[in-house]
Amino acid sequence: MSELKELIEKYIELEDNFDEDNEEMADELHDLGHEIDHMVYHEEFTIVYNADTEDEEVVALIVSGEDDEHEEFFIPVYTSEEEAQKAIESFIEESGEANFAYDKAVGNAIVQAYSEDDEFLGLAIDAPQCDFVIFSENVHDCSE
Repeated sequence: MSELKELIEKYIELEDNFDEDNEEMADELHDLGHEIDHMVYHEEFTIVYNADTEDEEVVALIVSGEDDEHEEFFIPVYTSEEEAQKAIESFIEESGEANFAYDKAVGNAIVQAYSEDDEFLGLAIDAPQCDFVIFSENVHDCSE
């Protein structure tokens, strides 16, 4: 298991047991979230795309409703090829399409590629198996 995935699991567990009256717990949650933000910036992820489209369109998770004017979305990214393969199986079940493929990219490069798109919200890590999202404005490196 990757270090990032371990931190995310720790964050989710801490968040599930969060006591808003516990200042120490709040600080730990904040610090852990900040550490995850930095790791995502440098982490190499597996991204899934639809190999049937002419421009090999990256799979996106649409989060806005049908009646919404804009289609806001997250780009799902995976901490391993095994996680990506699980997601592909899920995508095939949902869409009936069977020609998905995957490639690798660094978190910051993915965010930069979509930074001009007003509907882009951020990254969904190991979706749909894990419900952890990180908004694009949080992906950063303090050394910059």
